[in-house]
Amino acid sequence: MPERAAPLVLYVEDDRIHLILMEEVFRLLPGWELRCAETGAEALAALAECRPTLALVDMHLPDMTGLELIARVRGDAALAGSLAGLRWVALSADDPCSVVRAAREAGFDDYWLKPIEVPRLQAALQRLIG
Repeated sequence: MPERAAPLVLYVEDDRIHLILMEEVFRLLPGWELRCAETGAEALAALAECRPTLALVDMHLPDMTGLELIARVRGDAALAGSLAGLRWVALSADDPCSVVRAAREAGFDDYWLKPIEVPRLQAALQRLIG
């Protein structure tokens, strides 16, 4: 697969307000592309189709948790292989250490608390993707 010119971010979130906010944030980030999925099933299909650079995943989706989503990807050898190098970030309002630890053990590269602060989001994206 050829190198993508712009980093592609898949945002997996079922809250419409959060989706709209993230779409607005990405309008301010030239050179970045955002795709959205509202369920784990939609996310699996999008991951297989668009091969993003980064996945921002809400931990509480209507059909599965973020932990289940990453486990399904990692459990599918073909999909996991095609997504080698994908960076994963868990998003949640949950802050207990056990939740953060479970996300990291599942393979998430980072864990961001909601609500997301736009300047911190922009800095974190630059740090993760460059």
